[in-house]
Amino acid sequence: MSDSDAHSESEQFAWRDTYFVWFMAARRPTLKQLQTTLAALPDHYALEHPEADEMGNIESITVLSTMDRAALEISYLAGDDIHEQAETSAEEMKSAGDSDPKRLHRLAMCNARFEVMQFERVDESNMGDEDDEELGEGFDPSMLLIVVNALTKLVDGIGVDPQSGLIV
Repeated sequence: MSDSDAHSESEQFAWRDTYFVWFMAARRPTLKQLQTTLAALPDHYALEHPEADEMGNIESITVLSTMDRAALEISYLAGDDIHEQAETSAEEMKSAGDSDPKRLHRLAMCNARFEVMQFERVDESNMGDEDDEELGEGFDPSMLLIVVNALTKLVDGIGVDPQSGLIV
């Protein structure tokens, strides 16, 4: 077993947040386009486990940041049920008082999204603490917003925090 295998097996990650980037499936980028976009971000981000479909379009990728003690898992989803979820999200945001009808209409038309899940790297010193909601020392949650912003620009999409219903 190599040192990198031993290192990756010993790493532990705890889920912290999930954001969505809604867009039209016709704007789905290739894996290469997504890798180019992510490679232009801060140089302490590493791309791992890239997966594409038979046409070279993105399926999923992991973004790691050792400096921020964080990782992101980005997955592509599309279809009728995703379109229905976009419509529902737009209606809920309208009911909650979002006053930008153009943006809500665009959201309701989306039939694809990136699901961007953020994880905190944890070690034995902060694993199993009773107050597991507290963020560990050195964890920087801004990585999520940086990547969501880059993805939003790449696909001309709409970034949404589904827990708060806020567009980012």
